[in-house]
Amino acid sequence: MSSLEKLKQQRLTHFCIAITFFTSGLIINFVQLILHLLLKPINKRLFRRLMYYLCYSLYSQLIFVADWYSNSKVHVWMDAEDEKKYAGKENVLLIMNHSYEIDWLAGWMFTEKVGVLGNCKAYAKKVISYLPVIGWAWKFAEFVFLERSFDKDREIIAHQLKEVYAYPDPTWLLLNAEGTRFTEKKHEASVKFAQERGMVVLKHHLIPRTKGFTASLESLRGRCPAIYDINLAFKKDAVNPPTISTLLNGKPVEGFMLVRRIPLDNVPADEEKAAAWLQNLFVEKDKIIDSFHSTGSFFKTSGIKETACKQYPKRLCSLINFAVWAVFSVSLVMYYLLSALILKNWIALSIALAVLVAFYVFMVKAINMSKISKASNYGSDVKKSK
Repeated sequence: MSSLEKLKQQRLTHFCIAITFFTSGLIINFVQLILHLLLKPINKRLFRRLMYYLCYSLYSQLIFVADWYSNSKVHVWMDAEDEKKYAGKENVLLIMNHSYEIDWLAGWMFTEKVGVLGNCKAYAKKVISYLPVIGWAWKFAEFVFLERSFDKDREIIAHQLKEVYAYPDPTWLLLNAEGTRFTEKKHEASVKFAQERGMVVLKHHLIPRTKGFTASLESLRGRCPAIYDINLAFKKDAVNPPTISTLLNGKPVEGFMLVRRIPLDNVPADEEKAAAWLQNLFVEKDKIIDSFHSTGSFFKTSGIKETACKQYPKRLCSLINFAVWAVFSVSLVMYYLLSALILKNWIALSIALAVLVAFYVFMVKAINMSKISKASNYGSDVKKSK
């Protein structure tokens, strides 16, 4: 093991990354708050354009960890004409399988390469909006926060989608139609639910929840011309598992992603037919993922038309962004600590150390929250939730 590899596995290195992310994140949150209070009421368009760059500056620090720090890769299959004409140039609803700890990050890696990372949004649980840094950033960026009460959520979706797709640049909105991350326990409940209702049993996905999707369609039409169906897979026999811990230790992971552009006009207007359309889409997605795991190809047994593979190059802006924030954040912390130590200001020193400990705790909790073993229980009883 080289000295650089050993350095990447040190807790001190991970701590410096955490200091950079949380310090810069709180600064970005503060700037977002000021713009929200002073700029948004008088110039919403400029507010949203600036919000793109603030969000990019925060999110791309995690892209740096994936691209530059761990040297991870995502291979993308997408129709060449669709990519040339549309990718990064239109509003999109993303429908993606939710099976891995870093599936969201693999998605961000793709969106960063086509220039829309700063305007990536998602349907998310309302409780996330109260979390410092990432939750606050999402709140100011007008994510679609749901309360898990369909009557309330229908109103939220109708209102918020109009806001989301009013941004001056293309916006990509992620809908995890499965409702929660795939686990064996949830899959067993999903299989039972499908069998009881005579539905097609899915091997690699949970039965999708259709209400959020169908409730969104009316607001999507005229604003969002396409759905991007994203099918993500990591090899089961890969040396390095696709986890946050793997990336922080500087070990690369390799993802494989099939992206299909589906015009929104292909989705029926009728609610029941639209729900059936989504169910059928997940049957297709299941065949695609099954083909990958059984043959190594998304196309051999799925019946899907084969497209060319592309690996996007790393972009320097994510490296430069992280480097600037790292130098600033670590220097700021070190200056504060040394000043307090020299001046023997024990109260200030104690506060600084307490903040650093809090940063470390936040980092550990964030890693634990991403683990599949720590996934929420939501969805484990499919019958009740349906």
